[in-house]
Amino acid sequence: MPTSDSLDQIASEVAACTRCALHKTRTRAVPGEGPQNAEIMLIGEGPGFNEDQQGRPFVGQAGQFLEQLLALAGLKRSDVWIGNVVKCRPPNNRDPMPEELQACHAYLERQIAVINPKIIVTLGRFSMGKFFPTARISAIHGQMRRVGDRFVIAMFHPAAALHNPTYLPLIKQDFAQLPQLLETARRELAKTSLPSTPEPSPPTPTPKDETPKQMRLF
Repeated sequence: MPTSDSLDQIASEVAACTRCALHKTRTRAVPGEGPQNAEIMLIGEGPGFNEDQQGRPFVGQAGQFLEQLLALAGLKRSDVWIGNVVKCRPPNNRDPMPEELQACHAYLERQIAVINPKIIVTLGRFSMGKFFPTARISAIHGQMRRVGDRFVIAMFHPAAALHNPTYLPLIKQDFAQLPQLLETARRELAKTSLPSTPEPSPPTPTPKDETPKQMRLF
């Protein structure tokens, strides 16, 4: 759906945001980055130390691993949009609080509307909870599910795979199938964007004085 909003406008509002207490402890807000026409959005949980310092998402160790994962899918960082469900760093990298998630909710919704991606990849349970609040990530990771006008794939957060090697093969496998899933998403979304077929016109009744004679078979 066309929108007059822009990523730059949203980013400027995020940079000056005081909607929750996180603005008191942040160094820099982290609105997110990537092309406005990205087909894939990656949504993590919240900025860490490096992100807070630079104002950019996924620039620490987890970000370096994320770029390796994107390479498995034949993608570069510049091909996708990357952000988080909260735009400022929670102190000591703690989990986001409900009021912090709510404060950033409208920003993220506007970003999704502007970009209108075909696929959203959620990284970690907090971003997954935005779309699948009752799901367990261990049960649905890597599965593409339609949510409204796009598809959503829940995946483990890259940091989780770095801290627990058990997750490494799972997250690598999930990212490796992204090209195939994107093709599927393109096909399915193209079907719903096609104009509807007009209803056929009712047959024109034949006037009584022009009723055709039955054709002879022989």
